Amino acid sequence: MDVERKNAGGRAEAWGDITPDAARRLVSAAVHAFAERGYHATTTRDIAGRAGMSPAALYIHYKTKEELLYQISKVGHRLALDILEEARDGEGTPAERLATAVRGFVRWHAEHHMTARVVQYELGALGEEHHAEVIAMRRATDAAVRSIIEDGVRAGAFDVPDVRGTTVAVLSLCIDVARWFNARGRSTPDEVGDLYAGLVLRMVGADGAGTP
Repeated sequence: MDVERKNAGGRAEAWGDITPDAARRLVSAAVHAFAERGYHATTTRDIAGRAGMSPAALYIHYKTKEELLYQISKVGHRLALDILEEARDGEGTPAERLATAVRGFVRWHAEHHMTARVVQYELGALGEEHHAEVIAMRRATDAAVRSIIEDGVRAGAFDVPDVRGTTVAVLSLCIDVARWFNARGRSTPDEVGDLYAGLVLRMVGADGAGTP
């Protein structure tokens, strides 16, 4: 399912396929509330108020606050994972594919920094079953990046003594963008993506790392 759609400005909306409109508004309101206040400090009344609805109306679409968090986390992880798997399976050298993966992953975390903040930092609030499902997607995310790095090591293009540890470092670097990125700041998501792609290529000792 194509979860994103383009708005009038051409930017992707993470919740474009959620219907009806009231359910989509609730998810969007929950993202902003969780990002600003944290999951545990946010009430269903807070979320409903941001969506212009009554608390009773929220329960028509989502049985619990945790179900809203699960929807956000599931969609967010799936979108980010799709970016990495597409880069992993794409054409090009390992360095080119790693640069593409990092550039896209960072850009998503910058463009959707509020969603990404919730996705990455409120994971512990999920129920056991939902947590297990999301953890499986996180393992797949790790595997996608690790696969590209392993390809580079086998080809002699990367100098990486610890593939697993380097994979964790790459993902941590990219994910942290959601914590500090400011849409009103000096750098655009594309610029941050390009910067981080270059940094990661240097991290793995790729040839021509200065020009990803």
